[in-house]
Amino acid sequence: MGKQSAPRRVDDKEALAVGTTIRGSAQKLNLVAGLIRGKKAGEAMNILQFSPKAMAVEVRKVLASAIANAENNHNLDVDALVIKEASVGKSISMKRFATRARGRSARIVKPFSRLRIVVREQEEA
Repeated sequence: MGKQSAPRRVDDKEALAVGTTIRGSAQKLNLVAGLIRGKKAGEAMNILQFSPKAMAVEVRKVLASAIANAENNHNLDVDALVIKEASVGKSISMKRFATRARGRSARIVKPFSRLRIVVREQEEA
């Protein structure tokens, strides 16, 4: 007599991974997430591996987690996975202060972002 399990947030044949505190702005993260939307999982991993953007490292970790979730938790075929969704949002912002000239201070905001990747098993046509 425990707590009821929560309903799945995604459909059958889909797997989900979320990166909750990725250090960097959502705008920069969204540029990298846009590179992989709608692509096959293997192709997306290659794109992120050779991307010059620093955020590509974090996106690649979350994508690898989504692929592992699909394979291990939902028994999906890894070769048939396609990225259905790669959504980006704001998370927390750390506020810091830096000293400036003549005894003043300036506020520095260090933003964090969220990344949600959903992969879907696509049937071969």
